[in-house]
Amino acid sequence: MSVIDVDEAGFETEVLARSRTLPVVVDFWAAWCGPCRQLGPLLEAAAAAREGKVVLAKIDTDANPGLAQAFGIQGIPAVKAFRDGAVVGEFVGAVPRAEVEAFFDQLVPSEADALVAAGDEESLRRALQIEPSRGDAAVALARIVLARGGLDEAAALLREVPAGFAADGLRARIELERAGALTEAFTAIDAGAGERAFDLLLGALADADGSREDVRRVIVGELAALPADAPRARETRRRLAALLF
Repeated sequence: MSVIDVDEAGFETEVLARSRTLPVVVDFWAAWCGPCRQLGPLLEAAAAAREGKVVLAKIDTDANPGLAQAFGIQGIPAVKAFRDGAVVGEFVGAVPRAEVEAFFDQLVPSEADALVAAGDEESLRRALQIEPSRGDAAVALARIVLARGGLDEAAALLREVPAGFAADGLRARIELERAGALTEAFTAIDAGAGERAFDLLLGALADADGSREDVRRVIVGELAALPADAPRARETRRRLAALLF
């Protein structure tokens, strides 16, 4: 059941309590409201397309003035999204279908989002089949492929990915690997030995000549994979800055 009618008596259970297990989008509307009649079918279609992942609750403001007052509804249609008992998103007016879909997408991860979050090779390949322009999936898959020596495939995966720390770092790694450089550092990266990998990369940066920029890009790309406040990230940034400046 993706669409339900809710009144004041059922709001606590049908919206607030339900939103603790899955998102609930509330459509405040009225029968006399022309824009409501335009927006309603778009909301219902978006909810139906995400059956089991989101519920659309329709509240007639004429029949439920207390709810309209409680949520400060001054114009309709008014749409509010609830998660964990609180409003997490809202808009007013009869927006286009694309905006409705984007609103729902923020609440319910797409299939590709879930596959990228899974992070294994099969899931990442499937995500790219669904959304070929997913740069995050291409970068994550390129990293997996690189770990087993697939330089050409990794380069192909990154070909259409926009510039960014992670993608540029992997591109630089491919160039260095093709030149036979920094094998020990890349082995450490693939083994999850981050501290040793950074030590080797920073040591190589200090001695690098023509490859200095590529080494720097690899370091920055690996840093991008760490939480910004991680102690290792902070220390590596400090050492990197000392070498560069």
